[in-house]
Amino acid sequence: MQPQPPVARKIAHETRIHGLTLTDDYFWMRDKSDAEVTAYLQAENAYTEAVMQPFKELQAQLYTEMLGRIKQTDLSVPSRLGEYWYYSRTEEGKQYPYMCRRLGTMEAPEDILLDLNALAEGHQYLGIGAYSVSDDGTKLAFSIDTSGYRQFTLQVKDLENGVMLPDRVERVGSVVWSNDNATVFFTTEDAISKRSDRLWRHRVGTDGPDHLVFEEHDELFDLAVGRSLDRRVLFLGSYAKTSREVRYLAADDPTGEFTVVSPREEAHEYDVDHYQGQFYITTNKGAKNFKVVTAPIDDPSEKNWNVFIPHNLAVKIEGLSFFKNHLVVSERERGLSHLRVIDMRAKTSHRIAADEPDYATALSINPEFEATTIRYSYQSMVTPSSVYEYDMDSRERTLLKRQDVLGGYDPSNYEAQRVWVPARDGTQVPVSLVYRKGAARDGSAPLLLYAYGSYGISMAPTFSSARLSLLDRGVIYAIAYIRGGGELGEEWREQGRMMQKMNTFHDFIDCAEYLIEHRYTSADRLVIQGGSAGGLLVGAVVNMRPDLYKAAVAQVPFLDVVNTMLDASLPLTTSEYMEWGNPNDMVAFDYIRSYSPYDNVTAQQYPSILLQGSLNDSQVPYWEAAKFAAKLREVKTDSNPLLLKTNMGAGHGGASGRYDALREAAFMYAFVLWQMGKA
Repeated sequence: MQPQPPVARKIAHETRIHGLTLTDDYFWMRDKSDAEVTAYLQAENAYTEAVMQPFKELQAQLYTEMLGRIKQTDLSVPSRLGEYWYYSRTEEGKQYPYMCRRLGTMEAPEDILLDLNALAEGHQYLGIGAYSVSDDGTKLAFSIDTSGYRQFTLQVKDLENGVMLPDRVERVGSVVWSNDNATVFFTTEDAISKRSDRLWRHRVGTDGPDHLVFEEHDELFDLAVGRSLDRRVLFLGSYAKTSREVRYLAADDPTGEFTVVSPREEAHEYDVDHYQGQFYITTNKGAKNFKVVTAPIDDPSEKNWNVFIPHNLAVKIEGLSFFKNHLVVSERERGLSHLRVIDMRAKTSHRIAADEPDYATALSINPEFEATTIRYSYQSMVTPSSVYEYDMDSRERTLLKRQDVLGGYDPSNYEAQRVWVPARDGTQVPVSLVYRKGAARDGSAPLLLYAYGSYGISMAPTFSSARLSLLDRGVIYAIAYIRGGGELGEEWREQGRMMQKMNTFHDFIDCAEYLIEHRYTSADRLVIQGGSAGGLLVGAVVNMRPDLYKAAVAQVPFLDVVNTMLDASLPLTTSEYMEWGNPNDMVAFDYIRSYSPYDNVTAQQYPSILLQGSLNDSQVPYWEAAKFAAKLREVKTDSNPLLLKTNMGAGHGGASGRYDALREAAFMYAFVLWQMGKA
């Protein structure tokens, strides 16, 4: 007898807006304290478990394969800060790492600063937020979340005697030390909106009261605090989706007043760093992909700006990292990341070379300002994650560590490529692909297509040892860098947000059609995947073109866009107005409603669908996936599997323990392979 899916009760809930009455039959699912909600989610989990029961052996096999490629007892690349070498390490059988240091040399006795396994005892989830040691090495400020709701508690540990100090603050975001080794600044979030809206000064070793330094009243902005690598300046940033404002304070004057660098303006985004008595400001003022200007500290207003790195429309400047004699600029050009090293003495520059045409690179942990060498990461879809040390003067690089892939992984057995897909308006969209050599190009190969496409966030062709379980079964894996992301600069971002959001969905559909047309796969073997805003993408395109995919996986998906954006009491909603639009405005309402997945479910045939949510998700509430599943079940005309799996003890990122995360991946891959006919 086939398992039967649960049927969600319907209770009409009406919202009146712009002369319309919106009816939501599943609004009741928002009440997390309602036993009926819990019972429904558990019933869905039980149904999913029953449907996937025939693939239990496959899940176990996938888990064993994935685990077998991982070096379970391992050590990160140590980083020197002051007199100590800091690193993390894992032990076989332990879910979480140990955070450690050694004095002077890696042969010295080990000092375990935090045992995350001990901190996780009694909890289904553990996430670490802040992790910062005072300059004199005597105290550790750290924050942890044990719910998955990204609600972090700040604590301070005395590293000289190993005891926890009385300091304890709830709902903490960013944390930074001042130069006196006794004062920390931290931001806290509003209890309802989860917007980081206050900056506090705290004297370590006391349990309050703390001094409120600044409060951000604009609901579009969040606060974050940090310090320049040379330890000279503290920076307080107010960040909206399309506007920023930065304040500064000398790091050795913790009781002083923060001063504004440049007053906030609509559509002006900028960041600030300090080097040798000047501010270096990365700004989009008259420079869509950003330029860098210098400004004197005593008056950094715009009239005193001098161009240091001019704007280049082809190259987006993504960040600056200053060292004693060098500046490293993180850049992005034609969808690829680059690291440019500028000798601040000779004013000469060069890019660090890459080994492959499609790759991902970024600065690693570099805590020492005095350094003449830097660490950077490099990987591709066939090259495991690697950490290099690079001499900025001699330009020599040394491989310090490459991710171990146990079981005899040979990159020459795999092939990666990048193709450019013409979208319907003529825009060229890059797509990265990886597959085992010899994969069929006659339309018979199964293909998993992933994308994100929001917030100007850039996806990258990174390595995954777990993914080998797909590739070795003949699956092609692809990432589409659709508009709305930041892969091709700010214009790419602009063309996929607000009133141009439909480009994101069209790009994805056009990429899928291209892969079918060029015989990488066929519609009955194509599975799509996206998470969070990428889950919105998946929900939108299965409504628009359900015929194009065999199956879809939407993870912690943002699906109920209209209702969520109309409710300013929900976490993060107000700050999202600059990404999706404010539906209290009728024009924005109509546009959002035209693609919102929950509002566009219709009586038609859908592909097989797996929805994955988390009960304690603060970014995309569990009910978005639950309501979508219930509405789909009610109206869709096919008998294809529709599964809802809710993690009852995790947040937006899913399971926090590394073994639990592998089991989640094995489950998802089993569903994908089943739908591809590879189970």
